[in-house]
Amino acid sequence: MSRSRFIGLALAAIAASTGLPASEAAAQGAPPAPPVQIAPPLAKRITNWDEYTGRFEASDQVEVRARVSGFIENVHFRDGSLIQKGDLLFTIDQRPYKLAVDVARADVARAKAQVELAQNEVERAEGLTQNRTITARDVDQRRANLNSAIGTLQGAEANLKNAELNLEWTEVRAPLSGRISNRRVDPGNLIAGGQSGATLLTTIVAVDPIYFTFDVSEADYLRYARIANVRDSASRNTGTPVQVRLADETEWTHKGTVNFLDNAVNARSATIRGRAVFDNKDQFLTPGVFGRLRFYAGEAEALLVPDTVIASDQAHKVVLTVGPENKVVPKVVELGPISQGLRVVRAGLTAQDKVIVGGNANPMVRPGVAVTPQPGEIKLATTN
Repeated sequence: MSRSRFIGLALAAIAASTGLPASEAAAQGAPPAPPVQIAPPLAKRITNWDEYTGRFEASDQVEVRARVSGFIENVHFRDGSLIQKGDLLFTIDQRPYKLAVDVARADVARAKAQVELAQNEVERAEGLTQNRTITARDVDQRRANLNSAIGTLQGAEANLKNAELNLEWTEVRAPLSGRISNRRVDPGNLIAGGQSGATLLTTIVAVDPIYFTFDVSEADYLRYARIANVRDSASRNTGTPVQVRLADETEWTHKGTVNFLDNAVNARSATIRGRAVFDNKDQFLTPGVFGRLRFYAGEAEALLVPDTVIASDQAHKVVLTVGPENKVVPKVVELGPISQGLRVVRAGLTAQDKVIVGGNANPMVRPGVAVTPQPGEIKLATTN
């Protein structure tokens, strides 16, 4: 630091400590009080928005696995493409399953022949009982043979349906519309099918509509619940319009609604999980992407100041004001969001305070120092 600057700072500190007016301090060798522009905080009715960080999730997702085992013959999709429900994805070698269908059909034909034979024998036996050629016991036996043949036929028909179903399952089709992942198995590989231990072939996620999940603090949840004043807490905020902004966006361009609120507050994090749903016709929004969500929280009178006048103390946000005897007085403030280009001050200022809006970058302007106030103005920067 130069000698002249050191002397100037020392004189300013002496003037501030003695409480002398700026003219007297100057007369005694102290520099004049630095000029600053002052203005009262801008009082305005604003729209309050509560903001939360969350991420997008698929509205539906499925792991594609085969229901039958065999060798993969063909893959019918391009990795990462959009598909429709029912599209053919994989073909498993169908030859053993076609043979099983043929065998089952032969069993059905054989069982039908047995039923026809048993039916004819019953009809002949019923005609012979009138002249007592055969006994009633023989007739009962032939009817039992017919019923047994019918049961065998029904079993054969069920086996045929099962064989045809297995053959149908050799064509693995998309269970839902959405975006498919990459293939996990290439043609020529043997895969396992069935209800357990089946080989994972690929995954599909539905992205239109798409979900956005976020966590609300317990304090905010209680505030919303009291405002809503609805008995069913699980649906208190469902249907509430919300907006989302992505990491590289400055405007809240994506609009949706809250469609789910969890049934319990997490005891560890003291938060409750919420979910919003968004249209995604262009498939731009992707599961896993982070975003910032906000929703309407009412209107209120607020005081606004430029963001440039806010300084940081060790653990607080501070705004410099001009108090009695034109001395700089710091005030600890509680800040809110940006509204119309200005920062909302939730607490710490009054509408009568004289906020230093210009000249505060001067190193001479610090708490306790006398300044020369000049009229300034706080203007709305943008329309939100």
